[in-house]
Amino acid sequence: MKIKNVCAVTLVAAALGAGLAAPALAAVTVTVGTPPPAVLVEPVPAVRHGHVWVPGYWRWNGNKHVWVKGHHVAARHGYRYVPDQWAEVNGRWVYHPGHWAR
Repeated sequence: MKIKNVCAVTLVAAALGAGLAAPALAAVTVTVGTPPPAVLVEPVPAVRHGHVWVPGYWRWNGNKHVWVKGHHVAARHGYRYVPDQWAEVNGRWVYHPGHWAR
């Protein structure tokens, strides 16, 4: 794991311990040389009133990609959920965490 990623993980842990809001965590960037595997196809459960389905994604655990299953989250009026995603930038893979957008 790169020093930059170790520092980011430490900052996230500190933020969680301090009880900071999730938007403060959006600045964390994970960049790796290994592309994520193909997205796994998960059955989407029935719609739950007042909730939004967040699809599963590949998370980097420091050594390899690990699948995180999809799940429901409480909807936010006036917002849409942008799913977690990986993007290739100059031959490296950059993780963009899921977030709420207006």
